[in-house]
Amino acid sequence: MRTTRSVPARPALIAALALATAGSLLLAPGAAGADPLPVTREGSAVDDGAARAPASAARRALTADSSTSTSFSTTRGYPRRQTLSPDAHNSGDTSLKLGLTPYHAIAPKLNALQRLGDRVSVEVTGRSAGGHRLYLVTVTAPESTRQTRAQERMRDLIENAPAAAAKSREIKREYKAPVFVNGNIHGNEWEGTDASLKVIEQLATAKDAKTRDLLAHSRLYFNITANPDGRIAGTRANANGFDLNRDFVTASQPETRAMRQIEIGKQPAVLLDLHGYVNGTLIEPTTPPHGENYEYDLFLKNSYANALGMESAVNALGYTPAKDGVEAAQIPFRDQEEGWDDWPPIFTPQYAAFHGTVAAHTVEIPLAVNNEEYDELPVPELRRRSAVNTAVAGAAIRATLDHVREHRATLISDQIEVFRRGATGAAQVPVSSETVPGVPGIGPEDVYTTTFPRAYVIPPAGARTQRSGPAAARLVDHLLANGVRVTRATRPFRLDGRTHPGGSYVVDMHQPKRGMANVLLADGRDISGKVSVMYDISGWSLGGLWGATVERVPSGSLRGAPLRAIGEAAPVAHMPAHGNLRLRLTDPREVAALNSLLRQGVPVRRAADGSVIVPASARREARTAARAHDVPFTATRQAGTAPLHRLRVAAAVTPGELFALREMGFEVTPVSTAVLNAGFDWRTSGADVLFVSAGLDRAALTAPARQALDLFLDGHGLVGRGTAGAALNAAAGRLAVKPVEGNADANGVVRVRNSGTVTRDAPAHGFVYAPLWFTDPGPGVRVEQSYATGNPLVSGHWRPLGDGTGGPAAASGHASVVSGDRTVLFGTEPLFRDHPKGEFPQVARALFTVARSASVKESG
Repeated sequence: MRTTRSVPARPALIAALALATAGSLLLAPGAAGADPLPVTREGSAVDDGAARAPASAARRALTADSSTSTSFSTTRGYPRRQTLSPDAHNSGDTSLKLGLTPYHAIAPKLNALQRLGDRVSVEVTGRSAGGHRLYLVTVTAPESTRQTRAQERMRDLIENAPAAAAKSREIKREYKAPVFVNGNIHGNEWEGTDASLKVIEQLATAKDAKTRDLLAHSRLYFNITANPDGRIAGTRANANGFDLNRDFVTASQPETRAMRQIEIGKQPAVLLDLHGYVNGTLIEPTTPPHGENYEYDLFLKNSYANALGMESAVNALGYTPAKDGVEAAQIPFRDQEEGWDDWPPIFTPQYAAFHGTVAAHTVEIPLAVNNEEYDELPVPELRRRSAVNTAVAGAAIRATLDHVREHRATLISDQIEVFRRGATGAAQVPVSSETVPGVPGIGPEDVYTTTFPRAYVIPPAGARTQRSGPAAARLVDHLLANGVRVTRATRPFRLDGRTHPGGSYVVDMHQPKRGMANVLLADGRDISGKVSVMYDISGWSLGGLWGATVERVPSGSLRGAPLRAIGEAAPVAHMPAHGNLRLRLTDPREVAALNSLLRQGVPVRRAADGSVIVPASARREARTAARAHDVPFTATRQAGTAPLHRLRVAAAVTPGELFALREMGFEVTPVSTAVLNAGFDWRTSGADVLFVSAGLDRAALTAPARQALDLFLDGHGLVGRGTAGAALNAAAGRLAVKPVEGNADANGVVRVRNSGTVTRDAPAHGFVYAPLWFTDPGPGVRVEQSYATGNPLVSGHWRPLGDGTGGPAAASGHASVVSGDRTVLFGTEPLFRDHPKGEFPQVARALFTVARSASVKESG
């Protein structure tokens, strides 16, 4: 458990206050305000355990097609009933110990709920990385197909014609406010699922006028368990080891993509993401810094109003510290100064804001039942705590539904305003006591806005061939998957005094989801001077990290530009008619294509520039790889130099790194200190190279395991990242360099200078988390990459330590990647959480380089 800085409450904020909203007056609860408590996050800042996810989970995540889900395939009325087949009973489901609903009991429970009346519908939105069904429950008054089509038409009008929607009497009168309740995104935070099931059952049968009114004017969507893998196993992460509440920008996992599709397809105005455990119950909105791409005035206004209602409902349950061990609820915006921010769009509520959600909350229920508590507390106490947590989560849900029923018109009009500002290019409205009346304590520390450009242009990789590279195609498809509108130029055009080639992709920033477009494509901001601590990552730019060229166009007019709206990127697969074939290794898709050829035994050779050469005799296999991975081959007269061989990588790495290696098509054998101590046989493993970044400590190995590791390293290559990789390098006596650790909390996008074969053609940006650099290089050490001089941080949070060391100035100009005989060391995070796609090939080239060095030494 990592604890952020605990700070006093903002003094003006803990009094009972009247909150004026459009057409309504909400009173703050009269109960005692929350004492300022330490804000905590679960898990270390950086993954430090070696990943062990099965290859099958990665294959499932990489091949899952979200279009196969049933939730959005047809326009039908409600209810939408289906009988779910049961899952086999699993006595090992960790929910059972807590007296909660095990995963195998959910399908029968949902079948029973559907039979209670005509309000409950169940659909399957996909499958988890572990292969378990993901259930979406809709609760609403019955609708005919005609009525459902009318709802969809109004929803589309709200996003795509917000000016007309704002004047629509039909929307004001008949549109059902969409509400999204997301449960159990962290698998070992169970109770959101059970609270949702209880609320659904109550709504299915309630006869009172308030419930009838709520369901007549709302659609309530419950993602029953966002993470069934973790629910069953009692882990925070899914079967691939991913924290799904950090994956929304990247969307590497099928569960995240299912949630993304719910947010895009259902367009919720209000969202609850149910978590644990913070005592007292933590109810967002958050502390600064606030995301600069949100329409934060609208978001804060509605989120704070709903938070007050949830706080009142939770406190009204009557739990006390003395009797139940439950503290009063707390609202970070009011009760903390920093440490629980909404800066990055990686969290469910913050990501939802870009799809028009104007009241969104992480709700952290109070009593811990996971981790050491799960293992050590008596079962009766665990079940008592879980019952309290379920009641708290249920109170938060019911209070939110009351708020939606009472303030539907305001919520929908503010959602329309979010999209109107984007579509018209209107300026953001800075928060203040005047612009967000009734929300107390707003100060300059809460004001974060940005200047949106007129457009972004993503040019084709080669104007002569009019073909975009794999990186541009991936980026464009990712933008489209996130609901961002993209066009493509049918011929050259001029914008803001510059000519852009035909085939360029153009993101017009006068669009409803401009915030989403900007948060993905912009460089971001260095916020190191704004706050002393951040909850998680602070920089993430796809424009800087995904390998495509992204040009920011500050101003100009797109009127008359030859632009055509697209639904997907143009294919980039290309195969010349004659000659040997060259494949650049500057994109993970190209690496995956190479590995597919090597698995088939195709004789591939390395070129001097770091690309690879495929002989003309293998044109058929190369054509298949080009189509499968959507990569271009070019003709060449080169024959290549050293041959490349299929690699098996032994990897003690983080879950994100393990997944990224498999995404690039490497065969990976996960290892760790425990695995090696258990008698791992290097000879039968077939490993060609070792990659170490986490979970392997040579000093903690038994004498036989240490001897076996040293024997392997004596004849094989080593790729290391971070402190774990540098420590093994030093222990093994490989590269003579001095690793220097920066601030362990630092993270973000940095400028780099590439100077070696491993980093040839790599982007001029990298990503760091707990950055490392190398000094005092000895004989034979090559600098492959360095941090830029001056301040290398582009966006993120990187401060010096208290003694002045460890900051970006200390890293300036120093090596970030070094290599030598059979070894490459990284001080950056080129595979972090499967995110910085443009950095992946550096690791691939490093693996092939050290494997080749080892084979040359053996043969020589």
